[in-house]
Amino acid sequence: MSRLLVISVGGAIGSGARYLLCTWALAVFGAVFPYGTLAVNAIGSFLICSIMHLGVSANVIPPTLRLFLTTGIMGGFTTYSTFDYETYKYTQQGAYALAALNVGLTLVVCFVAGAAGDVVARLLVRS
Repeated sequence: MSRLLVISVGGAIGSGARYLLCTWALAVFGAVFPYGTLAVNAIGSFLICSIMHLGVSANVIPPTLRLFLTTGIMGGFTTYSTFDYETYKYTQQGAYALAALNVGLTLVVCFVAGAAGDVVARLLVRS
């Protein structure tokens, strides 16, 4: 199967998963803060670091599967553009504290999630 098709199928899966998670978060937590976007970016950070460690460093995931999971699924699942739009809208509404909170939480939570993903992948390879 061509790499483009593998990535495209993965992107469709990731986009669908993002829609479902964000819709769920909106229903549960409301629209006061973009919890769904924060969740997909944190989960995506965790998973992409895990996948890349397992694929590149540990050589457990073959290159085509790694492309499917990272560029495809994670590329469709995570969403910087939505994060940017939501933060910008806060500034347009004068909600600078929420804009700063969104930026700060996203940077810290996604960094920690990425580091945790790498640690979990390293532990998986050892066992």
